[in-house]
Amino acid sequence: MTSALAKVEAKERRHKRVRKKILGTPERLRLSIYSSNKYIYAQIIDDTGGATLVGASDMEVKGDAEKTAKLTKTERAREVGKILAKKARAKKIDRVVFDRGGRLYHGRVKALAEGAREGGLHF
Repeated sequence: MTSALAKVEAKERRHKRVRKKILGTPERLRLSIYSSNKYIYAQIIDDTGGATLVGASDMEVKGDAEKTAKLTKTERAREVGKILAKKARAKKIDRVVFDRGGRLYHGRVKALAEGAREGGLHF
């Protein structure tokens, strides 16, 4: 049985491996994702300046409370992608490089990416 510490270390190794290849430049910023068991967060980062330009989380998913309560975590992730894309387009950002944060590209990560594409981001 794999210990919890070994799982965390494996995720950190995967994230470092991905980050060696991905760098956010002013022409093509980095879209970084972090997901906990309950929430998902996304931000667009300029690595050369070391600044976060746009951020969104599923705590921002608006609408009436009954509708939001009925959304699954995957559906909320798609909405976060759309919200992030809308904020990015307002700041004239349309091209990003996708940083999946050491997670596999499926489930909530994939839903967020698809939502961002639907909102107008290109990656």
